[in-house]
Amino acid sequence: MTNPYAHIIEPLDPQKPDHKFFNLKKLKDPRYGKTLPFSIRVLLESAVRNCDGFLVKKEDVEKVLNWKVTQSQTVEVPFRPARVILQDFTGVPAVVDFAAMRDAVKKLQGDPEKINPVCPADLVIDHSIQVICMSHNNFNFLFHNYNLLRFKLRSFGAGVGGIEAEAVMLGQPISMVLPEVIGYKLQGTPNKYITSTDIVLTVTKHLRQVGVVGKFVEFFGPGVAQLSIADRATIANMCPEFGATAAFFPVDQISIHYLKQTGGNRSCLETYSCSPVSSITVCVCVCLQQGFKGFQVAPERHDVQVSFQFNGAEYSLSHGSVVIAAITSCTNTSNPSVMLGAGLLAQRAVKAGLSVKPYIKTSLSPGSGVVTYYLKESGVMDFLSQLGFEVVGYGCMTCIGNSGPLPESVVEAITQGDLVAAGVLSGNRNFEGRVHPNTRANYLASPPLVIAYAIAGTMRIDFEKEPLAVNSQGKEVFLRDIWPTREEIQAVERQFVIPAMFKEVYEKVEKVNERWNSLKAPSDKLYTWDPNSTYIKSPPFFDGLTRELQTPNSITDAYVLLNLGDSVTTDHISPAGNIARNSAAARYLTSRGLTPREFNSYGSRRGNDAVMARGTFANIRLFNKFINKQAPSTIYLPTEETMDVFDAAEKYQQAGHPLLILSGKEYGSGSSRDWAAKGPFLLGIKAVLAESYERIHRSNLVGMGIIPLEYLPGDSAESLGLTGRERYTVIIPPQITPRMTVDIKLDTGKTFQAKMRFDTDVELTYFHHGGILNYMIRKMSQN
Repeated sequence: MTNPYAHIIEPLDPQKPDHKFFNLKKLKDPRYGKTLPFSIRVLLESAVRNCDGFLVKKEDVEKVLNWKVTQSQTVEVPFRPARVILQDFTGVPAVVDFAAMRDAVKKLQGDPEKINPVCPADLVIDHSIQVICMSHNNFNFLFHNYNLLRFKLRSFGAGVGGIEAEAVMLGQPISMVLPEVIGYKLQGTPNKYITSTDIVLTVTKHLRQVGVVGKFVEFFGPGVAQLSIADRATIANMCPEFGATAAFFPVDQISIHYLKQTGGNRSCLETYSCSPVSSITVCVCVCLQQGFKGFQVAPERHDVQVSFQFNGAEYSLSHGSVVIAAITSCTNTSNPSVMLGAGLLAQRAVKAGLSVKPYIKTSLSPGSGVVTYYLKESGVMDFLSQLGFEVVGYGCMTCIGNSGPLPESVVEAITQGDLVAAGVLSGNRNFEGRVHPNTRANYLASPPLVIAYAIAGTMRIDFEKEPLAVNSQGKEVFLRDIWPTREEIQAVERQFVIPAMFKEVYEKVEKVNERWNSLKAPSDKLYTWDPNSTYIKSPPFFDGLTRELQTPNSITDAYVLLNLGDSVTTDHISPAGNIARNSAAARYLTSRGLTPREFNSYGSRRGNDAVMARGTFANIRLFNKFINKQAPSTIYLPTEETMDVFDAAEKYQQAGHPLLILSGKEYGSGSSRDWAAKGPFLLGIKAVLAESYERIHRSNLVGMGIIPLEYLPGDSAESLGLTGRERYTVIIPPQITPRMTVDIKLDTGKTFQAKMRFDTDVELTYFHHGGILNYMIRKMSQN
């Protein structure tokens, strides 16, 4: 079918007739005007451009145009992204899934080559590197040599689950409910001592209080001009923290300046005009003085100190002692203002005679080689190195949990004193149990503050009243004595962050790594699985899949595997960090002949379902009400035995018992992680019953065929008197509709209702197929 909107196509530049676009103004529709938010206009343009009468219809375009009405009506529209960007914790499982899907399509007499990305996909390997040691990955089965990520400006990026992203790569549009759009007004001028990270964390805190889950957030107002593109990217990258689907900054002169600074094509830049930002619901960002909160430690234990030996010298740790200080994460460490600010602070600290205690694990892992370039050119790299902030590699590292081991004497002191040791990082995630198992307190801070806390050696300090340290001359040195102002930082940035740096570094991206470029990609249609590999294994997701649909059955007499509380994160469900020596995954790897030093991390083994299933709910900070403490354990209810979660799930499955999870508010919050849905699926979990869900995780559950059940308003496990020891029967009616209410019967005789969070008809289709990947396999198997 011809696109019905082909008549509004015109050249972007009359001098370049081959570069065309859909001019939405030519729709001559009054609804496309000042009241339609910019982010919704992006959805509209996508719907118009992709309108084929099949996957995207004229009715869908009408729904988007009518946003002022449809935003409150749970209206579903398809969205076809132009590109999929994957980090390796999502991308490597996607490649493994594609290999397994090819096998499944072949078994169903289909063409396995149909399982191949049909839209551009970028895979960035940045989560697999650890501080101290590199991951031992050697993925030699890649179908394609992927390009590295480049930051796309003027684009609209929506976070989706990795499972959904796989379907998008295969040509399936995202089914999304038209969202409410929150306009967030920024005004005022930052204090000269404020960094962009401070602004970002303040905005994040405020948006969490406002409540923007599932919504789009557009930023506008005079304060926007005070934010660089790097600042804006940092705010947008915090979407998982405040729950929005997308954070949107429309193009302005700052955007154009950034493209010029980073070597963008100047002839193209002149074509694009700048527009004012729309205002919908206004929230004013007020600059407040921020501080760190303390942990709840009994008063009589506040001053506990534990002495230990390190490199022949004696030190002591107490509550709040810093043991990890990491300048990490691609958004913060690709922001020249905060990185140069950290370098200038380090320079002044060294000149003032300050140092960092040697047992504190310090690291610098920039998000780009350009960072190293301008740090060296500006003369601050040597001072960072003198304080222990050496470049250890390029990637997420500590932020994703790849902080590596702490010195044994430090770990022993923490354990002996039951200390709340601290990690401080310039990342964007600090969920419980994520950074390191021995740092119960983890704080997000700007790169300069990371260095300041490393020098202080503790989080329990008031920088305004207490000195950072006393130097060798006996002089007290305060933070204000070495803190650079915004004006000083900007002067250095103007001098040393120049377009030639970006051009030189980016031109080398695809040439500099000879080992990567020399990898041989096999031309076979099907991947030959290596039975000896402990990194890559054919997943059992599609075992027994048939062409015919199976009618969904009610869940009968299910046991509760875990009884959880509020804010269970994807890090609780599927940790990415180190594999504990006493864990189920460790026992499996040992049985395969590996030693503990070869275990690596859960994240590095995300291509092996046997490891990842055993790692599901293996976070040592998981609080299970069944055992009333933090531990990766549960009670096998038939015998009242306490055991690892995986072992209990295995016994339930062997006995033929379906499983449920009980949880509170915000189940699945945090980073998008498809294994947080795949792992529970492999454990035999059929449904999760929670008070609310993080948006992407709910989508991932749907994608794996797990039913996301939600308590009715006002209900909870506590209000209904649920202990988790009951047997649960979820009645699935023959005809299911989006967000329908279903009955849940207990073996105690009690009955209550919950909502099935299948939010769209498309999600119901996926459920009937047993998940989105099963749906795509059946679709691709058809002639």
